[in-house]
Amino acid sequence: MPKLKTRKCAAKRLKQTGTGKFRHNKAGARHLMSSKNAKRRRRLRQDAEIQPSESRRIKVALPYGL
Repeated sequence: MPKLKTRKCAAKRLKQTGTGKFRHNKAGARHLMSSKNAKRRRRLRQDAEIQPSESRRIKVALPYGL
């Protein structure tokens, strides 16, 4: 069976934890930060775990993990 290709767009946007879960950066932290309060800006700096509904798509996109 041939090798499976990694979706490079997913590989650039996701990180894999030591336990195999995937984390992503939150949206909305690029510009217009002055109108967002400090608590919201702090939350946007942290990465988040992917939703369980997206996990099947991620496993297909990254067949060998990261």
